[in-house]
Amino acid sequence: MAQSKRLGFFRRHALRFIVSAVLTVCVIWAAQHSGLELVPPRQKFAAVRWWTVPAYFVVIAIWTYFRAVRWRFLLRRTAPDASNSRLLAISLVGFAAISVLPFRLGEFVRPAMLAQKEKVSFSAATGSIIGERVVDGLYVSVVLILALLFVPTVHPLPEHVVGLPVTVNQVRGYAYVTGLGFTTAFLVILVYSFARDFAKRATLLVFGVVSKKLAERLAHEAERVADGLHFLRSGRDAFGFLVDTTLYWGINAASMWLLAWGAGLHHADGSAPTFAEGCAIMGMLGVAILIPGPPGMLGIFQAGILAGVTMYYPTDLVQERGSVYASLMFFTQIVWILGAGLAAMFSSHTTLREIADDADERA
Repeated sequence: MAQSKRLGFFRRHALRFIVSAVLTVCVIWAAQHSGLELVPPRQKFAAVRWWTVPAYFVVIAIWTYFRAVRWRFLLRRTAPDASNSRLLAISLVGFAAISVLPFRLGEFVRPAMLAQKEKVSFSAATGSIIGERVVDGLYVSVVLILALLFVPTVHPLPEHVVGLPVTVNQVRGYAYVTGLGFTTAFLVILVYSFARDFAKRATLLVFGVVSKKLAERLAHEAERVADGLHFLRSGRDAFGFLVDTTLYWGINAASMWLLAWGAGLHHADGSAPTFAEGCAIMGMLGVAILIPGPPGMLGIFQAGILAGVTMYYPTDLVQERGSVYASLMFFTQIVWILGAGLAAMFSSHTTLREIADDADERA
């Protein structure tokens, strides 16, 4: 029976695994033919301050902790006894699953493990994850838009992102559209949180013109996300979640600032990168990885970083050290996420295969 379940998971998602493998090959091929260096040649690493890499590794562990344990504020009502250590272990496994499973299948792992360990309904746990994603999307979008409006860029701006057939104006436009989308989603959730009956009637009325089934589905999903953000009704929980989220993203931006300096990036006058630029690059990466991609967001991750550094550093320097910066960040994060996830799985005496089976069954 167990063997059948394991095979069942891969069979049910065989198309996604095949598409993911094809997409990975396409990303590698496109990178080789567009100038995007996924792994820069050794000589480009000559200017790296190598002590900043292990320092960056440590800082990743710090912001990962806040990213994981802030979940307790979303679970105050549904899993009040969940400890920080339990949530950290579950989150580490979940983050690793998101990195290795295609097309965000790993997003189901955290709610499935929580439902298994804490006897919480899978639906409630999933709602909290979706709510967390909406808040993160809004947060990082606002940070990015503020950076695009107020952080000085190189002048004149390059027409294209270094190493990519994408214009800088297209990238900036995508950032604004993403911000608008998350703002709209958050406002809808707020209405569902505080005026649910009105919001549900409005959804059924507006979308029912197109399809009654679609309207009911949208209303159901919005209600579930609103349930995941019930903490908004509690001043203490809302404040705690906001503090932890600010620490998570703030330390994340600081780590990107540190590694930018460590990779040898600087301005035309020789001055060092700024924290505000770190925030902008973090925001650009945050909206870039919303695009569906291969495991680990290979290629999309590097493209997001290059889209950011192109706007703030001289083009010739970005060509020389931008890919080094992106490569160091990508591989350091992958090593941390997979290493921490494997350690958490080992401590819980389970495997990703078993966890994925359980998550898929519950979903």
